[in-house]
Amino acid sequence: MPIYYDMPLWRPPSEGRNLIIQATIGCSYNRCSFCSNYASKHFQMRPLEEVFHDIDVARREWPEADRVFLADGDAFMLPTDHLHRILDKLHASLPELTRVTAYATPDNVNRKSADELASLRARKLSLIYLGIESGDGEILKRIAKGASPGGIAKAITRAHDANIRVSAMVILGLGGRALSGQHIDATIALVNKAPPTYLSTLQLDLGRAEEPGFLARWGEPFEPLDDFAILHEQTRLIAGLNPPSPIIFRSNHASNALPLAGTLPKDRERLLSAIGQAQFGGIGVRPGFLRGL
Repeated sequence: MPIYYDMPLWRPPSEGRNLIIQATIGCSYNRCSFCSNYASKHFQMRPLEEVFHDIDVARREWPEADRVFLADGDAFMLPTDHLHRILDKLHASLPELTRVTAYATPDNVNRKSADELASLRARKLSLIYLGIESGDGEILKRIAKGASPGGIAKAITRAHDANIRVSAMVILGLGGRALSGQHIDATIALVNKAPPTYLSTLQLDLGRAEEPGFLARWGEPFEPLDDFAILHEQTRLIAGLNPPSPIIFRSNHASNALPLAGTLPKDRERLLSAIGQAQFGGIGVRPGFLRGL
């Protein structure tokens, strides 16, 4: 039997060429109003024997695999001893394994002790993908994020202390026109306080599945931003980030109007110049039909 995947299967852009092992089905939280990725799934921890079967298949068919992403929505929520067994099996089965990654919520991280985090890092779980979405507490409540700015900063810091890198996501346009300024200003403050290793922007794009729930929770008319206003948010974000350690910045997710890549603060002026050219000349802006989540 081949490796089992409960579709749809979601993974970060940087995991596109890596081995994916589905350790959970769905998302254990699954209440963020902007996301419907796991709406069709009932959350469950896959039995270890099923996960081990998939790892055995990978050992036969892709023995040289060196990077593994643990799906689904927040496999980092698994009990630490359960994760230990999966990581030990991966290590024993894939001799070239260099890293394991997973999506995580701030609560997933903050529920684990420092010793637990260190033990996972020792077993090569060396990077997690964590959604900041916004640094503003009011917006986080309106989107039912299930996390506070303080809790998000704490999770990033605790992962960093355990030598687990964090790839964090921010959603441009999430505050609409009314809350755009506080969305970006609060996000700058959070990232400068607790800098992740990687920071990526996504662009809010409410589909038919997300829009009714999102608007119902918002509590007032929501005016979405056009590309010009989104790029203004991008400018404000990049201009304001002054982290104590360098951040690798990307806007390579398919939802973005403008793909960018650089390191902050070193590449700040180059990135701001690229955004300016896109705002006023349309240079490099991705056509709408090529965008999506």
